[in-house]
Amino acid sequence: MQWDDMRVFLAVARVESLSRAAPVLRMDAATVGRRIARLEREVGAALFVKSPQGYALTDLGVRMRDHVGEAEASLSLATDEARGDQGGLIGHVRIGAPDGAANYLLPQVCAQIGADNPGLEIQILALPRVVNLSKREADMAITVSPPQAERLVVQKVSDYRLHLVAPLVADIRTRADLKGRRIVGYIPDMIFDKELDYLGDLGANGVQVASNSVAVQVMALRSGAGVGIMHDFALPFAPELKRVLVNDISLTRSFYLVRHASDRTSERLTRFADVLSAALRREIERLEGLVA
Repeated sequence: MQWDDMRVFLAVARVESLSRAAPVLRMDAATVGRRIARLEREVGAALFVKSPQGYALTDLGVRMRDHVGEAEASLSLATDEARGDQGGLIGHVRIGAPDGAANYLLPQVCAQIGADNPGLEIQILALPRVVNLSKREADMAITVSPPQAERLVVQKVSDYRLHLVAPLVADIRTRADLKGRRIVGYIPDMIFDKELDYLGDLGANGVQVASNSVAVQVMALRSGAGVGIMHDFALPFAPELKRVLVNDISLTRSFYLVRHASDRTSERLTRFADVLSAALRREIERLEGLVA
């Protein structure tokens, strides 16, 4: 078996789809399918269960994914060692993040890191769910709760604040003024972390305009769909909105940076994690300062 075939296998295993793996591999889907079929012939067993919904791993495929993922991590560490002392950060790093951080923090943070390290390629994986590091969906992930799984390294990045926001023309001075107003927020059964469940803090019984995406919620609020909880660091990007009941409804949450424990020996990833954490703290402080 060739390592390049393992690379194709991992890409499909991570996204469970030929069409989604194809752009990552810079191949067309038909070629990816042929490569997977060839690998299964070499192995002598099925690695995927194919269906209209995608490619799901068989039990053998799961075991193979874990072993090949560890081999990929070891190869990455060896490459880091070889690159060693070349000065700036180089290579490829993928960051998984909830879409609030991905939309309103990471673009400008990564732009600055990239400008300082022209040999570095940064990918931002924005997902309205927890990024699966065990599948190597990303090299590191930003989360809003510290995961409890083993073989992960967790470091707190920063606290951030959220408040109730409404259109500039809204006259909301007490909680009583919220009566009859539509609430914008998460789809209740798609909240992937308890820290994102704001209804209790808001004292609301339900959400009338809902999305699993923070960016969609912000656009709904900007369009006058109602009132809702919003990150302070996102407010500078929404000039049509203002914070209301600031002293009454104020939330604090935290971001954590999560990495594979096996990557602790990677000087490159450790340096990147330190640079990323510091830059995120500065950007949160800057943006929150604009609305304080």
